Amino acid sequence: RGGSTETGRALKYILHKGFPGGRNASVPEVLIIISDGKSQGSTAVPAMQVKERHITVFAVGIKFPRWEELHVLASEPPERHLLFAGDADDAANGLYSTLSDPVCTATAPGCKVESHPCERRTLETVKELVGNYVCWKGSKQPNAVQASLCPFIRWKRVLIKHPSRCFRTVCPDPCDSQPCQNGGTCVPEGLDRYHCLCLLGYGGDVHCASKLSLECSVDLLFLMDSSAGVTLEGFLRFKAFLKRFLQAVVGQDSSMSVGVAQYDDDVKTFIEPGRHKDTLSLMKSIDALNFSGGKTLTGRALQYIAHHGFRSTPVFAGVQDDLPRVLVLLTDSKPEDSVAEAAQYAKDQNLFLIGVGSSFMRAELTMVTGNPQQTVIYSDPQDLFNRIPELQRKICSAGNPEGCRAQSLDLAFAVDASSGVDLENFLRLKRFVRSSCLHFVINRDVTQIALVIYGSKAHTVFALDTHTSNSAALQAIDQAPFLGDSASAGSALLHVYSDVMTVQKGARPGVNKVVVLLTNGSGMRDAAAPAQQLRHNGILVFVVVIGDAERDTLLGVAGSPNYLVHISSYEDLQYYQGLIMERICEEARSPVNLCKPNPCMNQGVCILGPGSYRCECHGWEGPHCETRVLRGDSPRSPAFPPHSHMQWSPRDLQQFSKALQHSKR
Repeated sequence: RGGSTETGRALKYILHKGFPGGRNASVPEVLIIISDGKSQGSTAVPAMQVKERHITVFAVGIKFPRWEELHVLASEPPERHLLFAGDADDAANGLYSTLSDPVCTATAPGCKVESHPCERRTLETVKELVGNYVCWKGSKQPNAVQASLCPFIRWKRVLIKHPSRCFRTVCPDPCDSQPCQNGGTCVPEGLDRYHCLCLLGYGGDVHCASKLSLECSVDLLFLMDSSAGVTLEGFLRFKAFLKRFLQAVVGQDSSMSVGVAQYDDDVKTFIEPGRHKDTLSLMKSIDALNFSGGKTLTGRALQYIAHHGFRSTPVFAGVQDDLPRVLVLLTDSKPEDSVAEAAQYAKDQNLFLIGVGSSFMRAELTMVTGNPQQTVIYSDPQDLFNRIPELQRKICSAGNPEGCRAQSLDLAFAVDASSGVDLENFLRLKRFVRSSCLHFVINRDVTQIALVIYGSKAHTVFALDTHTSNSAALQAIDQAPFLGDSASAGSALLHVYSDVMTVQKGARPGVNKVVVLLTNGSGMRDAAAPAQQLRHNGILVFVVVIGDAERDTLLGVAGSPNYLVHISSYEDLQYYQGLIMERICEEARSPVNLCKPNPCMNQGVCILGPGSYRCECHGWEGPHCETRVLRGDSPRSPAFPPHSHMQWSPRDLQQFSKALQHSKR
């Protein structure tokens, strides 16, 4: 309400009016005075009269009170009835603790009031002698003054701290017995009840005792950073995470072999996959791992593990060659060596890489894995343990032909090999195509891949139906030559339309088709019309541009911002691979138009039917108008029956395409 501090008048009011709503004399009366200032009037007499009426007085000083006055107000002993708080809210617990012993007899069973040392503060205004200065005073003699030294005083506000004792109520905690297992957190509910907050993976039991199954069969190896950059604290955090993960997801009947390695400037300790047949012995081996604190040579460690980690020797007798091999990198320190080549070598050995680290390491982990979808990023140390289910899903995604890998797709890469790219960057583009192929199952039934390079003219390195395995396609990509002349993206897209995405060159009717154009942005002005022609025939054009280029020109080629990725440098290309693969996979899952591109040869007209199509031929015959009609008794090709209006289902189309390819060979 403001105004002056009249504590004495307030006490007189209590003496005169009594306690509002007060009961009989058998009920204790407690008066709590909360003040942060000095009363304007005397408080000694009213305070004494209040105490004579057997009213217990608690005096609570807020901020910087006048402690002498509070001592007068408070009941005896002062150490139990004189309290201090930084603000009014802080006084609540102290009041409860203090009231519970001398006044309130219904204290919860087992609870007790404890005292502990604390301090109280007062803000005092004190005199301070600065010094003596000459001053002039009057004199008894007329027309005279007297000079003398006068003390010079100034007032100063001083914060004074006084040792004291405070009180708090301590009750037994139902969580003192640590009832929650496997790292669960006990949350008390009152004085005798609790519930457990379990780590993800243990929520099936009230005490966090249940286990999850990994639900997949893989050979799994954890590569843990033990360098100085990750610090001892980070290393111990990774050890704790690794133990919790294995306790949560690896059961006694798990069909997975697990190995663990740690590294700094060398791979120091190694727990071979398959050596431990039970979780308990594996936990003991992990406990034995010690922090080493050397340099962070992540690339060297990846190279070593890719070469030695999953070798089928008697030491690695538990490793099954037919299972996916998963390498999980746990690191929170920037590598001090090159990791790109080592990571690529690991992928070439058919290792599925997963990176786990803080948001500080996002770019480096994406570089290692080649795909943001294969990274597990945590925001703070506790969040790391919340990522157990996410890591479980990513491990089980290795070798799992779900989503994009199971979709039929005809995919062509058109790669700029002109002088504007230069040889070094052309090699980067080839590595990008190479790592992209690892996202697909390459064969006649699932994904077919073609590669076209271009300068002023386009050249087919290999067609859609050339290679039927990932290894064959990867070897062929390595052989693609650098051209080094001027660039014409338009001629490359025309070449893809007329000489790659055709039934004669292996394109399959009823299968989605995508062209990925990799370019530095030069030679794009003649590409808009061919790109539109491809889209008109149901072929998606995805444009990836590295460097500076006019956005309007690029949009004219891509047709939509959704199919345009503009990257500032060739070094950053790898970070966009996950996004590009995701967009391609979305197209692979989209509905397909059986007549786009036109499967009918020799100007035949494709006519859609329910779940099939037919070719209407003029001067030609056969399912795709592939046989010329000859007059007289001239022989016709015996390969296909002369029915120009047959209905074809997608399954028939694939079988026919195989037969056509076989007959050409």
